[in-house]
Amino acid sequence: MSFEEKSTWIYAVIAVTLPVAYFATVLGQLPHTAAADIEFQVPLVAAIVAAIVLTIVAHIGIAIAAPDDAGKRDQRDKDINRYGEYVGGIVLGAAVVVPLILALAEADAFWIASTIYLAFVLSAVSGSVVKIVAYRRGL
Repeated sequence: MSFEEKSTWIYAVIAVTLPVAYFATVLGQLPHTAAADIEFQVPLVAAIVAAIVLTIVAHIGIAIAAPDDAGKRDQRDKDINRYGEYVGGIVLGAAVVVPLILALAEADAFWIASTIYLAFVLSAVSGSVVKIVAYRRGL
């Protein structure tokens, strides 16, 4: 497994795990708290910062574990990355319509921020899945 494929797997796991924790935390408050009263800002920022830090630390870890592979990218890696980012961008473009509609409807900031975050999560996950499939089956 190449360094780039390992990186993609790490990114995919983090892109699924931390948002699940965030949404479980904030959506779990909905039965007994109005959406406008949910304190979502700290968990949202914590999830984003944790994702960044964990991704960096994990990449450093796999670079230390296999220093000869670290940073090596061939044309196949570049093509797979471009294709995955393309699909992720399309998903992001489509998903960002929901928070835009919510903002135009003057929904609570909780819903707008959470759907923006969800749009980025869907983009990251779909792009990663496309890359992993491309590594496994080819483009």
